[in-house]
Amino acid sequence: MPVYENHAAFAAQLDSEDPLRSFREQFLFPQFEGRDVLYFCGNSLGLQPKHAQAYLQEELTRWAELGVEGHFKGDLPWTRFHKALAPASAHVVGANEHEVIVMNTLTVNLHLLLASFYRPSGQRYKIIMEAGAFPSDQYAVETQLRWHGFNPEEALVEVVPHEGATCLENQDILDVIKQHGETVALVLFGGLNYYTGQLYDMEAITKAGHEAGALVGFDLAHAAGNVPLAMHDWNVDFAVWCTYKYMNSGPGALSGAFIHERHALNPETPRLAGWWGYDTAQRFNMKKGFIPTPGAEGWQVSNAPILAFAPMRASHSLFLQAGMDAIREKSLKLTGYLEFLLQQITPKPFRIITPANPAQRGAQLSLLTDAEGRKLFEFLSSRGVVCDWRAHNLPGEDNSKGGGAGVIRIAPAPLYNRFVDVFQLVALIRQFKVPVG
Repeated sequence: MPVYENHAAFAAQLDSEDPLRSFREQFLFPQFEGRDVLYFCGNSLGLQPKHAQAYLQEELTRWAELGVEGHFKGDLPWTRFHKALAPASAHVVGANEHEVIVMNTLTVNLHLLLASFYRPSGQRYKIIMEAGAFPSDQYAVETQLRWHGFNPEEALVEVVPHEGATCLENQDILDVIKQHGETVALVLFGGLNYYTGQLYDMEAITKAGHEAGALVGFDLAHAAGNVPLAMHDWNVDFAVWCTYKYMNSGPGALSGAFIHERHALNPETPRLAGWWGYDTAQRFNMKKGFIPTPGAEGWQVSNAPILAFAPMRASHSLFLQAGMDAIREKSLKLTGYLEFLLQQITPKPFRIITPANPAQRGAQLSLLTDAEGRKLFEFLSSRGVVCDWRAHNLPGEDNSKGGGAGVIRIAPAPLYNRFVDVFQLVALIRQFKVPVG
C-alpha cells in the first residue's frame, strides 16, 4: 500500500507523476464560479469527451451529403458502424471482438439476454442475485419470472449480508449457489454493487454457478471501464453494461452486451430476433426464416442509431489508448488516497461502507452518513462538488428511515480526476459544521 501524506504539495506531486494525467485534457468539465467543478459522479454519468461533438457532426454531415447512401459509402458505412466500437468494448470487458456488441440500452439488453439464458426446466427454475441490486435488475428479474409463470417470492433467491454487515462475503454467495444447487437455472449478479461499491469475485461466482448446473450472467454497469474484466477467460455466459458511466458515452448512451462464443457462435442458441441480427451476407435479401449472424452481432434487433453511436467513438478510443491495466493502477492509488484522507477526519460524520480491501472495490467509496448527511451533501454541492446522494437503502435493514441519513457516493474516475481534486474534496468535508437550530 502506498505511503500517503495529507498536504496539497503531496497531492500535486502524485499528479505530476501520473502517467495518465494528460487524459484529463480530453474532457469537458462543468463550471463553478469560473473553475472546473470537482466532479466525482462518473459512476452516474461520465464527462463529455472533447471530440464527441466532432464525431457527431461528422455523421450529421454525412447524412446531409449522402442521405441513405451513408449506409454503404465512406470510410465507416453505417451498416458497419458498430464494428468501430468492438475493439474497445472487447478490451474493457475482456472478450473477443465477436463476443461483444453495442446495441439498445442496458435493461433492454438484459431482457433480450434473459430471453436467451433464463431457461427454466422442471425443478431448475430459480434465479440467484444479490440483495440490493440496482432496481432495473430487480424489476427485470421479477417480471421475467412472472412472464414464465413463477412467483418471485419463491423463484428469486437474494443473497443478503450477515446481520450488521453492509457487504457480502464471497463464500456466502458460493454457499447459497451450492445450497440451491439443482433448482438454480441462472445466477445473475452485478459485477460491482452500485450502492456499496463492492466488487464481486465474478470468476468464483461463475465457476460455482456452472458447477451447480446453472448459467451465469453479470450486469457490468458499474464495472465496465472501472475495473479490469475477463468475461471470456472467466467463462461467463453473458453480460450487459451501460456506457454512460465510467465509459463517458453520453446520457442514456447505448449498452454493451457480451455473449460467450460457445453461445454466440451457435446458431441454435435461442433468442428474440430482428432483421439486423440476420446473416449479414443475406440481410437485404429479405428472406423468410431467421439465420443469425455469427457472434454477438446475431442478437441485434434493429439497425443502429448512428447519431447515438457517433459520440461513443470519442470515449471508446480513450480506453484503448490508456489501457485498463493503467486505469486500474491509477484507480487503486486515487481511491486509496481518498480513503486515507477521509480516515484522517475526526470525528467523522460518516462511515465508509465500501470494502477496505482494494481488490474488492473499484473507483468508488460510499459514505454512510448520519441524520446530517443530506446537509453535508448540499454543503458540498454549494461549493462546486458534484457527487451522488442515495437515500438509506442497505439490504436487510429498515429502508424507511427518514431524516437526512443516506449514502454519499464519491467516484474518482482515473481518466479525468486528479489527486489534487481528492485533496480539495476532503478539505471541504473538513469544513462542514452541523447547522445549529
